[in-house]
Amino acid sequence: MAALALALVGSAALGGCMTATPYQPATASSAGGYSDQQIEANRFQVSFRGNSLTARETVERYLLFRAAELTVQSGFDHFILVTKDTETRTETYRTPGIGGDPWGYWSPSWRFHRARYGWRSWNPFYDDPFWRDRDWDYRTVNRYEAMAEIVTGRGPKPGSNLRAFDAREVIDRLGPSIVAPPAR
Repeated sequence: MAALALALVGSAALGGCMTATPYQPATASSAGGYSDQQIEANRFQVSFRGNSLTARETVERYLLFRAAELTVQSGFDHFILVTKDTETRTETYRTPGIGGDPWGYWSPSWRFHRARYGWRSWNPFYDDPFWRDRDWDYRTVNRYEAMAEIVTGRGPKPGSNLRAFDAREVIDRLGPSIVAPPAR
């Protein structure tokens, strides 16, 4: 019973760690977050990096929210996206599966022991392309990072520029969908 309780507590603790990146500053200890750098008095580079559980749309929304927040914090009213890009980092992991060969215990395979390597198996069908994929699980993981360069300004946004945003309106509209990290 104690082992079951320990397993439940352990899985709950790990489950709490496995969440999408919240809206937070990027630090050395965090898996992602926003960062920004002022280039000129009214020009900034802004980025948001998500972990493997953060959707591309979320990363791009958080970038836009950070750009608006930075604009207001710097004493400006609107911002213009000069450049914007989203990079995808894709990794594929291959792990041994639970498959085994299709014949179970009655397959033509042998086990032998080697002093340096321990117990090994030999199977004449091991490298058969028809059965090979049963022995591996493949998992593809995408991580997204959105980056933008913005120019901020005072007064109403330029109406003719489709890349111009009213910072307070962006904060008002996107604010309810922003997930902050849990309070400690």
